[in-house]
Amino acid sequence: MTRPAVLSLVPLPQPRQRELEAAWDLRGAPAPDIEAVVTDGHRGLSAGEIAALPALRVVASGSAGLEGIDRAALDARGIALANVGPALAGEVADHAMALLLAGWKGLLAQHDHVRSGAWARAGDWPLGRGLSGRRLGLLGIGGIGQAVARRAGAFGLRVAYHARHARPVPWEHVPDLPALARASDILVVAVPGGAATRGLVSTAVLDALGPGGLLVNVARGSVVDEPALIAALEDRRLGAAALDVFASEPDPDPRLTRLPTVVLTPHTGSATQETRDAMARMVLDNLAAFFAGRPMPGAV
Repeated sequence: MTRPAVLSLVPLPQPRQRELEAAWDLRGAPAPDIEAVVTDGHRGLSAGEIAALPALRVVASGSAGLEGIDRAALDARGIALANVGPALAGEVADHAMALLLAGWKGLLAQHDHVRSGAWARAGDWPLGRGLSGRRLGLLGIGGIGQAVARRAGAFGLRVAYHARHARPVPWEHVPDLPALARASDILVVAVPGGAATRGLVSTAVLDALGPGGLLVNVARGSVVDEPALIAALEDRRLGAAALDVFASEPDPDPRLTRLPTVVLTPHTGSATQETRDAMARMVLDNLAAFFAGRPMPGAV
């Protein structure tokens, strides 16, 4: 039996790449008989590339993000799309909570206070603010957003969310994003990147969150208007930010990296051995399910 031809635009971590090679007729260049493409949101797949693959039936993304994939071109031809969001939601939510705690508690500044000897010279660290009972706003209530909400509840946070439509979840839906920010102490960004969400966290949203507020972003840098964020932090119209993603990676704006009220990590929300392997495994599972006529576990 002839195996479907699969175009691999991004390699999977080993040993999953070897499994991909063993399971399918793997190609490294476009060809008319290609039925599946493995890519991710960064490498993407353009409308022109899709048009050059007349037999294409399915695209399997190795990331949760899909911003580089021309979904309109896929939809126009009825080409299926899957990602690996379910495989990484829990890990990214853990990272979001770590950023949240570090940002809210000022842990990096406290670390420096001890390491520099300032504790002995200048005395005790000023009293902070308790976390339990605070209001957490979620921008996005997909797999990652829901995983953050569940973890936040264990910390005694009160959760509400903004999305285009209300979802059948146990948390309050707030239709207006600035209103959600105004009612929140902490705003966690967990929506996909792309044109539809570009600059969604604007000056108005940051000002609504206010000088006591914390912004946490584990989504994409494009979702936040970064110059507006820098200005809000510099002017102390926003209290603090904890960021895993940036407008320019891996070289964030130095005005941002110099600010003392930010916690920064290098886009490592899903960067554990276990999660990256689970993500690669889901690429294989999505392809296997599609060609067997079963629902894909990461269907979009």
